[in-house]
Amino acid sequence: MDQNLKRSIILEHYQNPKNKGLIDDDSYILVNTNNESCIDEVNLMVKLVDNKIVDARFDGEACAICTSSTSIMIDTIIGKTLDEAINILNNFKNMIDEKDYDPEVLEQALVYDDIYKQANRKKCALLPWWGLEKVVNKLK
Repeated sequence: MDQNLKRSIILEHYQNPKNKGLIDDDSYILVNTNNESCIDEVNLMVKLVDNKIVDARFDGEACAICTSSTSIMIDTIIGKTLDEAINILNNFKNMIDEKDYDPEVLEQALVYDDIYKQANRKKCALLPWWGLEKVVNKLK
């Protein structure tokens, strides 16, 4: 993916994040993730109906990479089954850790395919995905 396109996608999701703002609804699973080495803290809400992610929301204070990664993750997982979301999550983590991954399932999350070059930014990109992992663990 072209570097300028990557930057524009990241910037768009940072300036206009998808599904930002929590709601008061007990049918969502709510988790919190934070990065102890910086200000990044994300509260993530995920709603499943019939094993499908029908909605996800977030709020918190985070840098551009973390905020955009959260928005992109939400955009990617809504409408997916739980198993599909787990597959996307595992492929994203593998990509960040420079392991084999399937780029086809990552959609826009591919914009972070070279974030490993900035080791201090890996946690920023991974933080919301760790939140999704917490949601998955709560469901097991």
